[in-house]
Amino acid sequence: MKKLFFLAFLALMFSASAKASDSTSLIMIDAQSGDVLYQKNADEKRYPASLTKLMTLYITFNAIENGNLSMSDKLKISPIAAGRSPSRLGLNAGDVIDVKTCVLASIVKSANDCATALGEALSNGNEREFALMMTKTAQKLGMKNTTFKNASGLNHSEQKTTARDMALLGLAIYHHFPKYYPLFSLSSFEYNGQTIEGHNNLLKTFDGADGMKTGYTSTAGFNIVTSAKRDGHRVIVVAMGYKKADDRDEKVASMMSNVFDHLKEKTPLDIQKLKVAIETPKGGQKKQAITYAQAIQTPEKPKSDYAIKIGAFSNYDKALQHAKSVQQQFSSKLSAQNIRIDKLASNGKTLYRAQIIGLNSNDAERLCTALKNKRQECVTVLLKPNTMFAEKEM
Repeated sequence: MKKLFFLAFLALMFSASAKASDSTSLIMIDAQSGDVLYQKNADEKRYPASLTKLMTLYITFNAIENGNLSMSDKLKISPIAAGRSPSRLGLNAGDVIDVKTCVLASIVKSANDCATALGEALSNGNEREFALMMTKTAQKLGMKNTTFKNASGLNHSEQKTTARDMALLGLAIYHHFPKYYPLFSLSSFEYNGQTIEGHNNLLKTFDGADGMKTGYTSTAGFNIVTSAKRDGHRVIVVAMGYKKADDRDEKVASMMSNVFDHLKEKTPLDIQKLKVAIETPKGGQKKQAITYAQAIQTPEKPKSDYAIKIGAFSNYDKALQHAKSVQQQFSSKLSAQNIRIDKLASNGKTLYRAQIIGLNSNDAERLCTALKNKRQECVTVLLKPNTMFAEKEM
């Protein structure tokens, strides 16, 4: 009851009347207070696509906590689950798979066969009954404009939601199931000796991003619910209806960068100022036509302690590859000697952060501005003395 009361309270806090239709819907909320930090067409009804799986997972986690299911339970794949269209783990009718693998596959791979199997397991094999359970749960969470028709998010004319409702669902998972929330930070998992890669590129490119779920169908467009935390502040962002995944990710990254930059000021957040910054290209500033050659104006090995962080990755090679791509863009001023990889632990897993070092403060800011103008993540930092960097693990 406490869980549902908390979400119902937040739902009242940021309820609003529907707005006119537009090509996309956006909302950004403070994950602790539930305050709306930015919204655009947040109550426009849309197809959720694989964001639907967030509700399937919410009910799954609830069943596990209540003792009605366990991660080690075995599920027998039905012909219906096996027949689901991609994205799929590739299960056949009669296969047996554990709940944990189905959960990971639903999060990382967005596997429709696994999501269907979870729904069937929680409804005596009747996915229609599970969809009714999903809709009833949504209503209890305050998701007033959401109707579910299946466990996976595959197209159904009556399966609709809003960005605001999806933000509520993201909040519910984060607050109600802190034990399982870290699973949404995974960008890959192992299955049958293979590494299954995910679709959420923001986990790799945005510093602080640690979940949650992407979604796509031709009718829904590219959707995402994502969360990020910096300096003790956490936000949840929902973006729906984008024609390109890159455009969606760039907009979400820009929104989160703007709010974290504003929160750094340690003054009461000016929502109107934030709105202007988000809706103005390049984070609230006029676009600066900075060329690659202009970005850095210091010698190749400047005696300086500033660096830029340009993304965290699941392994050393990916971090190095990204750093090299940045170095090559600015090859007239940077060399491989400017590249360093920082090894860090986050939510129980190891990440490798790509960095460019050996910059003075002005050059670091110029380079970050040039990268942000290209819609790439970048943060300027002052390196601590004797900072240790990672070596490639053989």
